[in-house]
Amino acid sequence: MKNLILLLVIVGFTFTNQIFAQKVYSVDYESQADVKVYKVDYESQADLKVYKVSYESQADKDGKWFFVDYESQADKKIYFVDYESQADLKIYFVDYESQAGWNNKSKMHLLY
Repeated sequence: MKNLILLLVIVGFTFTNQIFAQKVYSVDYESQADVKVYKVDYESQADLKVYKVSYESQADKDGKWFFVDYESQADKKIYFVDYESQADLKIYFVDYESQAGWNNKSKMHLLY
C-alpha cells in the first residue's frame, strides 16, 4: 500500500510538471511567434520577470523559462521585437530564480 501511494505521488508530481512547463523557443520571424516579446531595461517596466532555468523540469509559467533547441519541443514560440510598442509581453531577465514572476497578471493569458 505504501508503495502504491508513493507511486501515485511521484506520477502526480511528474504530471503537474508537464502541465505547468514553460518551454520556450525563440523564432526568427514575427509571423512564426505565439507571443511577441520585448526585453526591458528595468525590472519595474516588465510584465513578467523571467529566470532562465537549466533544466526542463524546473520550468513553469510564472517566469521560469527553459529555452529548447527545436521549435517542436516548445510550449510557446516567442519573437523578440525591436520596439516596446510592438510587444505583447514585456520581460526582464532576473539573476535569481526567486525573483521570477508576474508584475502584470493581466498578461498571464499569453502564456497559458
